[in-house]
Amino acid sequence: MPEKKNVFFVQFDPRELLSPAALLAVLTMHILVPASPGYRVKQLPYFTNFLYLLLAFFALWIAAGLFKTVLGEKLAFKSGFYGVGFLLLGVYDFITLKLNLLPGIYFPAPERIIGVFVKDWLFILQCLVYSLRLLLGGFFLGAFLGVVTGTLIGWSQRFNYWIMPFIRIVGPIPSTAWIPVALVIFLKPTDASLFLIALGVWFPTTVLTSSGIMNVQKSYFEVSSTLGAGALRNILSIALPGAAPNIFSGLFNGTSACFLTLMAAEMIGCKFGIGWYINWQRETLAYSNVYAALIVIAVTFSLLISLQFKIRNKVLAWQKGTIRW
Repeated sequence: MPEKKNVFFVQFDPRELLSPAALLAVLTMHILVPASPGYRVKQLPYFTNFLYLLLAFFALWIAAGLFKTVLGEKLAFKSGFYGVGFLLLGVYDFITLKLNLLPGIYFPAPERIIGVFVKDWLFILQCLVYSLRLLLGGFFLGAFLGVVTGTLIGWSQRFNYWIMPFIRIVGPIPSTAWIPVALVIFLKPTDASLFLIALGVWFPTTVLTSSGIMNVQKSYFEVSSTLGAGALRNILSIALPGAAPNIFSGLFNGTSACFLTLMAAEMIGCKFGIGWYINWQRETLAYSNVYAALIVIAVTFSLLISLQFKIRNKVLAWQKGTIRW
């Protein structure tokens, strides 16, 4: 019998080349088109090196996709979006660095923004760690109080009667509007910031938790009570699991409120942190540092939301196929 030959088949989707093609176009433009003489004095290599690193990254991604189909499919699906993003970055580089159409002091070229990460990354990291300590402390405090308050409102008509009117009056007020009051009540600006962040998380978590518990079918509680379960058991085993999708929605909304409140609180009262860093650099007209800090905030927010999604998918794995996110 003839010997069987081991044939290695690989799958390649041409769409995977959209991202590196866009990067090559941006890199070619950046190298060949001279910079505007009125924009800078010396050549800065940061944007060029950044594009080379991205090209290397996507080359490795394409190579890995040849061996692992999931990676190739993911790149093929996202490549068009990434490519458009890179082209927009190239357009911004062209109108700022090459044509100098925008005021350079307020709209720095990408090379100057990337240069901030190269030169000032350690200090930015220290500010971010400080802000995260404040952010996470306020988030967990507000989330805990929100779940407790929402559970009481959704479960008990008595608590609903007394607490819900207060929430309807106070809750819709943005937490940043309480900054003057918080700075008077609390002796330390960090304590005031912690309170404001917790307040921003507390309201959406409370409202959506109570709504989720109220929407749980009453028959579940009737059957559970018939089997001998008490109120606490019903809350922990039926009410909270049934309201879990709403609770996570409240936490997602609270995360956005967290960042908004944190930035406002640090710009006014705190003496350190990423919000304080943005305000400081704005006052010195160092807008490249401002944009670098905004990028850090955007990436951090995206990572935290992605982490919450993974936790939600893990916790609500038993609802897979029932609820679509």
